[in-house]
Amino acid sequence: MQSLTLTRPDDWHLHLRDGAALAAVLPDTARRFGRAIVMPNLKPPLTTVAQAAAYRGRILEALPPGSDFEPLMTLYLTDNMAPREIDAAKASGIVHAVKLYPAGATTNSDAGVADLARCRATLARMEALGLPLLVHGEVTDPSVDVFDREAVFVERVLAPLLKDFPGLKVVLEHVTTRDGADFVRESGANVAATLTAHHLLLNRNALFAGGIRPHHYCLPVLKRELHRQALLAAAVSGNPKFFLGTDSAPHAQKTKEAACGCAGCYTAHAGIELYAEAFAAAGALDRLEAFAAFHGPAFYGLPRNRGRITLVHEDWTVPAALPYVAGDALIPLRAGETVSWKLQAE
Repeated sequence: MQSLTLTRPDDWHLHLRDGAALAAVLPDTARRFGRAIVMPNLKPPLTTVAQAAAYRGRILEALPPGSDFEPLMTLYLTDNMAPREIDAAKASGIVHAVKLYPAGATTNSDAGVADLARCRATLARMEALGLPLLVHGEVTDPSVDVFDREAVFVERVLAPLLKDFPGLKVVLEHVTTRDGADFVRESGANVAATLTAHHLLLNRNALFAGGIRPHHYCLPVLKRELHRQALLAAAVSGNPKFFLGTDSAPHAQKTKEAACGCAGCYTAHAGIELYAEAFAAAGALDRLEAFAAFHGPAFYGLPRNRGRITLVHEDWTVPAALPYVAGDALIPLRAGETVSWKLQAE
């Protein structure tokens, strides 16, 4: 296949940052995707509808001229978020989910949930109103091996949560294990998962190929090959519970290439092209459109995008670095290397 035309896809898990960083990275996403679920882990985090609305305004102001990209906003769940904020979120028309970060699990998660029991009234209100909970699925118990934290979270936290709130809509974000994919597949229709391109394409060996590779470091961390294969099987299965979420996460080069480097892979520069590679490798390009453009809107109760994009089977070289904030660069995934599918210019 030399070209592939798809309904314009959506990104159901995206980090855009703010200020100059937002302006630098937003065009990559807006060129490829019609909408994106935008993460709320700014400093300070977005815990109110008013804060989310203000951030949405800044995103719209930063869009390239003529872009019709729509940011879908989220709130950051805290131990003391009041149920009335959920009422306001549902009524706003701009807030589409609430994000659960276990405290200390990932970038800017220090204000996250320390005790989920404190959130019961808020979770009950979300269940009643149908507002999804987006979950960073890792325990933060230091006694649990970093490669096991997702599987342990599913067992210790997610399964009991859904037992207590069986109607709660839940998305297990950036699922990385066979355990997580199996749990989602075997749960009710109210449970879904996003899959990143880097977890479909890479296993944990990529962290150490010829030395430490900081630009392959993300959280949840890359896992064994058996897990990558399970994620790819889920992605190409046609199961509507699985859909595209890049988890593209920009960090300045100096904060990635550091003694204690930040977690996150920047993939928005090839945000649909990398998925095409993964689906092509699995012989399943005919299933990419549903995964990228149909399953997510169906779960969120939104219409499909009307526009279309075309990918061509053509190698292109990813820049070694991209402009970011003053005095530093952004190193994209595959920097200086090739991607085998290319977004056709509009």
